Amino acid sequence: MVKWLSSILAVLVLWTGSAFAQSEEQEVVDRARITATSMLGHPDYREAQAQMRKAKGVIVIPSLVKGGFILGGEGGSGVLMVRGRDGSWSSPSFVTMAAGSIGLQIGVQTAEVLFLIMTDRGLQSVMKDEFKVGADASVAVGPIGAGVEAGTTANLRADILSFSRTQGLFGGVSFEGSLIKPRASWNERYYGRPVSVRDIVIDRKVSAPGAESLRRSVLVN
Repeated sequence: MVKWLSSILAVLVLWTGSAFAQSEEQEVVDRARITATSMLGHPDYREAQAQMRKAKGVIVIPSLVKGGFILGGEGGSGVLMVRGRDGSWSSPSFVTMAAGSIGLQIGVQTAEVLFLIMTDRGLQSVMKDEFKVGADASVAVGPIGAGVEAGTTANLRADILSFSRTQGLFGGVSFEGSLIKPRASWNERYYGRPVSVRDIVIDRKVSAPGAESLRRSVLVN
């Protein structure tokens, strides 16, 4: 009897574990939703809210980690979404962001990042197999809190605006030279078949119920 009960419990543990297990892709989607909701709803990011109403697309990196001692590097995973003609947002296409640098730096920093894609040129750039920030499109760093407004500075001509919220020992986040690339294997796992970035964000050939909350989180009234 005890052995039988133990077997039943073992099966239940395995079943509940698999039922509630969350894929790496879904975890990034959920964390991206939290970042978008938090930053776009915070009074310190009114400029991000204002620009989001006009954005053609958005990249959300919920956790960009930068660290090093002399040799430094940064990396993180996130999602790209594109606004359609009807104002709705596409399902997410997964991206990875990475960079390396050499210089006097000690510490670790994490950042939540929003890249607001304001022009067709910027959108075409981020959809490439490899997009180098600052080379393929002009990237202006958006303000954190009150201060310089995008519409009154050189940001007005930027293809992409970036907003970040940081914690850690570094003084700030520099995106110049960073690479943003699609994560084709993640897209395939998340949607169950091979799909291109265009299939997901432009042609909208696939969708995922787990991304609906994320899509709603980037809607700004």
